[in-house]
Amino acid sequence: MMRQTERRLLQTCIAMGGCVPVFTGGAGMIFGMDILAGQGDVLIDSHFRYLSGLLLGIGIAFWYAIPTIETRTQYVRLLCLPIVIGGVARLGAALFVGVPKTGMLLAIVMELVVTPGLCLWQSRVAKLYAGKHV
Repeated sequence: MMRQTERRLLQTCIAMGGCVPVFTGGAGMIFGMDILAGQGDVLIDSHFRYLSGLLLGIGIAFWYAIPTIETRTQYVRLLCLPIVIGGVARLGAALFVGVPKTGMLLAIVMELVVTPGLCLWQSRVAKLYAGKHV
């Protein structure tokens, strides 16, 4: 019974966490640089919308894993990898270029703390369902 509760809690956290890339990615695709009150040329706006589309896709891909999350270890790890790499890049920018506003600091926390935590948690749930002790 406890493993089912943990699985459900993980599914809920991934569903909620997936809202971040889905909604911010969708908004970035629709509104472009305007969501950041940014001034940018056509090239920058196009690139921003493209990256927003990737973000939206990653969020949808996480949602796809929810029903059978206990069997999706490699899938979840693969989805987490670009997020963590992006977080490292964003942290590098913060260290070498300047500390960003609160929203970007929260993004760094999501990318470098929450995402790896969900990845490790999914591995734990997978082991519980495989009958292995954690």
